[in-house]
Amino acid sequence: MSGMSIILKKELKRVFGDKKLVFSMFILPAIIMIALYGIMGFMVGKMNSDIEEHINKVYVVNSDDRMKNAITQSGFDKTSDITYLSEADYRANEQEYRDEILNGNAEMIIYMDQDFDQKFKAYVDSSSPVPALKLSYNTTENYSQNTYGMFMNGVLEVYRTGLLEERVGSLDLLNVFDLQNDVIEKEEKAQSRFISMMLPYMIVIMLFAGAMGVGVDAMAGEKERGTLASMLLSPVKRTSIAAGKIVAMMILSGISAIVYVVSMMVAMPVMSLMGGEETAMAEGFGGLSLNLVQGLQLAAIALALVFLFVAVISFLSIRAKDTKAASTLISPCYIVVIVAGMLTMFMSGKEVPVYRYLIPVYGNAIAIKDICNGELLATNFLASLAGTVIIAIILTIGIAKAFDDEKIMFNA
Repeated sequence: MSGMSIILKKELKRVFGDKKLVFSMFILPAIIMIALYGIMGFMVGKMNSDIEEHINKVYVVNSDDRMKNAITQSGFDKTSDITYLSEADYRANEQEYRDEILNGNAEMIIYMDQDFDQKFKAYVDSSSPVPALKLSYNTTENYSQNTYGMFMNGVLEVYRTGLLEERVGSLDLLNVFDLQNDVIEKEEKAQSRFISMMLPYMIVIMLFAGAMGVGVDAMAGEKERGTLASMLLSPVKRTSIAAGKIVAMMILSGISAIVYVVSMMVAMPVMSLMGGEETAMAEGFGGLSLNLVQGLQLAAIALALVFLFVAVISFLSIRAKDTKAASTLISPCYIVVIVAGMLTMFMSGKEVPVYRYLIPVYGNAIAIKDICNGELLATNFLASLAGTVIIAIILTIGIAKAFDDEKIMFNA
């Protein structure tokens, strides 16, 4: 046990005794994350501001007085430069108008049938012709997309309501029932909807990145530099060396993960502030509230994941000749972790069977999502821990055996 503590202290001193390493591992990631989210918020806010301030260029062909009144009543004319065209004027330069939409120089063409009013008044039943109103816009241009939405939600509703009122005389005749929405939902689940989708993915990725940052150098790096060989020749038992290194990496990985999580929780309000409005992501973080039991459950799952990731990275790194080879071996595992974390984003509301919680990483991600929603059952929680810890223990035994294998340790 004393041998393990010696190795543990040595590993921690190696990291915390190097100011550059401490800065690059724990401080720089926080600065980058907060700055990155701040820039993202600024860019999103600037984009929204540009869309709101932009004067949309719109062509209206064969407009009647009802359409003009609807455009005025909805306020559409205050955000748009509207040009009213006759059928002849439009047909004479139709391709030019369409090219303007295609190239982003205009936002929308509103084309109404020449005989729109006649068809409307002649309508009797489904056998009668229906007047057409065609909207031409560009889905690849933000301004055009926004103009389309404003027209659909504003002008078109006013226009349709006016036509219906003219046809039936009173809109009260169309009121056939009173629709009342009675929303029944768990408040905790509703508030944390976004974060319950994103947090599992972010946690597993950050924990693995933190473990990989310290694990490769602690194993393959020391083999490459020859310092591990001299350590093996010391009187300290090899199992103590392995245990000391694993525990040290778990501590460092845990600290790294905490730095990432805290940085993200700081970065989200910064993103909202820079964006000039409260974003969906900021609301998601603000809506997360964990009680003591949920906090302990999340901490236990995170600790189990750290144990697993450190074991995986150490198991592969100790078998590699150098850090480059270790990184090559670990890369596929990183991809698997990313995919496992992402799978929870696309889950339906169907109940998840217990055996899925036993799957390392994937089961942990589901459990974290359940914690955010306040729906984690004790059996599922224990299953998520059991599957992860068992695999981590098996890998740890493999690491201990590797330390006793001269061919592996000395690249013989």
